Amino acid sequence: MLSVRFWGDRGSIPCPGPNTVIYGGNTSCLEIRADEKLVIIDFGTGIKPLGDWLMVNDFKKGPIDTDIFITHTHWDHIMGFPMFTPIFIPTSRLRIRGPVSYEDETLESVIGAQLSYRYWPVRQSELSAKIAYDQIKETSLDLGDGLWVTTKYLNHPILCLGYRFEYKGKSIVTAYDNEPFRNLFPTDPADPSYDEEAAREGELVAREENEKMLRFFQGAGVLIHDSQYTEKEYKAGKLGWGHSSYEHSINTANKAGVKKLIMFHHDPNRTDGQLAELEEHYRRRIRGKTAMEIMMAREGLLVEA
Repeated sequence: MLSVRFWGDRGSIPCPGPNTVIYGGNTSCLEIRADEKLVIIDFGTGIKPLGDWLMVNDFKKGPIDTDIFITHTHWDHIMGFPMFTPIFIPTSRLRIRGPVSYEDETLESVIGAQLSYRYWPVRQSELSAKIAYDQIKETSLDLGDGLWVTTKYLNHPILCLGYRFEYKGKSIVTAYDNEPFRNLFPTDPADPSYDEEAAREGELVAREENEKMLRFFQGAGVLIHDSQYTEKEYKAGKLGWGHSSYEHSINTANKAGVKKLIMFHHDPNRTDGQLAELEEHYRRRIRGKTAMEIMMAREGLLVEA
């Protein structure tokens, strides 16, 4: 069985409170299971309850031994690292992989910088777990026991990777933080900066990159896609922020033949009531038009591929 459980699904900043009880207020953290094999995606604040759960459940079966993939190093995706209990256990074996945007900083230094006295009472050198870091780009990796992962660059202000996990004919894909590729060159001939060749090339490149995304999603059992905004919100001032709309994620997933779409990376200002209304709204819009199932991510949600 290949499955995903959500421990954090918010974007930008944690938002605990009475208006986020149902869908959750922790930032991104996913638990992937290929039968008993564990993989974690992102060190958002959701990693704290996941770590506590692992110590109560997995640890009694043996040491925590897992691959952890970071989508990118924006703070909301790594800020939970100092609170992840297994990093303080000597028998833990953690392989942390992800992209880094600046050549003079390693993945270890970016994540570990949080563990300094100015931010945290424990230093990185004092951690007890055996931790290996690996900076990765677009690649395919054999994680053992029949589980493979393929990575794909997404469209975000810093280097960001999507992950496609495949196991026994099942697949789970992540695509956040991600925005549709678009032509960045002026296309209006009346614009003083207009260049016909550049405009044509920009359209071609954007189309090619969006087609690559479709191929990356193709036939996925589960797609977890950035859906921070409505299309109206996106066009009203969010272009270039590195996030997608509900409409884009639904249309793209449907074109790719995805079976289940999980709309993810909720805006921190979105309340439980608003998310429930949007979920029902988009379900009504696609009812009878596709066999694809759609749902909002929420903490504790478990989905099988």
